[in-house]
Amino acid sequence: MTANVLVPIAIAAVAIVLVMGLINMMRGGDPNRSQQLMRWRVGLQFVAIVVIVIAIYYKANGG
Repeated sequence: MTANVLVPIAIAAVAIVLVMGLINMMRGGDPNRSQQLMRWRVGLQFVAIVVIVIAIYYKANGG
């Protein structure tokens, strides 16, 4: 049940930060802000992958 909630939240967080970075770049915003958003995106992608792997593990083992 928890995996059904955490996986979409993790994916949405990555998508939101990605869109924020794209908007900042299209507007010609601060390059430092773009770098910061890219770092957040990479970190959130790592978290999302970990959450997905844990969800798959639990579902495969009867969780």
